[in-house]
Amino acid sequence: MLIHHRYSQNHTPRLHFTLIVLALSLLSIVHTSAQQVTIDADIEKKTFTFATRDSAVLQLDVYRYSGTPANSPCIIFVFGGGFIRGSRDARIYNRYFNTLVKNNYVVISISYRLGMQGAKRITPFRVKPLRNAIAMAVEDLYDATNWTLKNAHTLGVDPAKIILSGSSAGAITILQADYEKCNGHEIAKVLPENFRYAGVIAFAGAILSFNGALKYKNSPPAPTMLFHGTKDNLVVYNKIRFLYKGFYGSSHIAKVFRKKKYPHYIYREVGMGHESSYTPMNNKQQEILWFIEQYILNKKPYLMDISFDDLQKVRTMHITRDALYER
Repeated sequence: MLIHHRYSQNHTPRLHFTLIVLALSLLSIVHTSAQQVTIDADIEKKTFTFATRDSAVLQLDVYRYSGTPANSPCIIFVFGGGFIRGSRDARIYNRYFNTLVKNNYVVISISYRLGMQGAKRITPFRVKPLRNAIAMAVEDLYDATNWTLKNAHTLGVDPAKIILSGSSAGAITILQADYEKCNGHEIAKVLPENFRYAGVIAFAGAILSFNGALKYKNSPPAPTMLFHGTKDNLVVYNKIRFLYKGFYGSSHIAKVFRKKKYPHYIYREVGMGHESSYTPMNNKQQEILWFIEQYILNKKPYLMDISFDDLQKVRTMHITRDALYER
């Protein structure tokens, strides 16, 4: 199945990493104005410590019904906030968590080290802080994955059906994690060799590469669902590349997937900005549930590319570079 409309986007040959990092950090401001709900009273929430790194005690929250079937699929969620701020239990994610748990999925929302706190200005020639921040988040996600695998029986989780989901910086983290694993990079060797993520659901994410073009060399990626605004000024929608460094957004990722026939579902919100980092968790829940059921549980090899343009929707996240620096 292929539904496709192509959108092009031009970029200067420079990596505006400073823009990306500053912009991502604004999510905590945006979240305060978003519709917020509480976790349903009949959902169990338990907190565990899964790792200690650099003296940081990392915890995660497990959400499930007491009656959730054993051996259920699990969604590990990674929050957004520019690798500067944010929290695993921010109220903006509650509606999403409620829906997943009500459909018999176990949700595990994790903390991770915020590697951009106190970092100096990022330039195309000085991207090490951002690269390190992403690597730290991925390492912590791998630790949380290993913890989940070790405790799968107690949690009632099927170790073969661990799905990643994340928003903005969290979406970057999960896409990067699957990319590193598929390419056999050193950072991913902490995971069992035969382990593969069952799926990826990313809200306005991208992949950082220092090795040129985006390629999955050792194994194909997990079935992936991508949400992104075509006018996102905060996390690149298409790609930004400078020599061998590149930030590859959802549109370019989908292009690679389409060429290689990797199962994927990209939802392009035409004209929208960074709203796609959180609004689909509230208004695209049925599409997300359908993706999990068809792509992951039923293993359908669909290639879906949907462009949606709501002419009545207010564009609220078209923040300019100058406005970001003023903040």
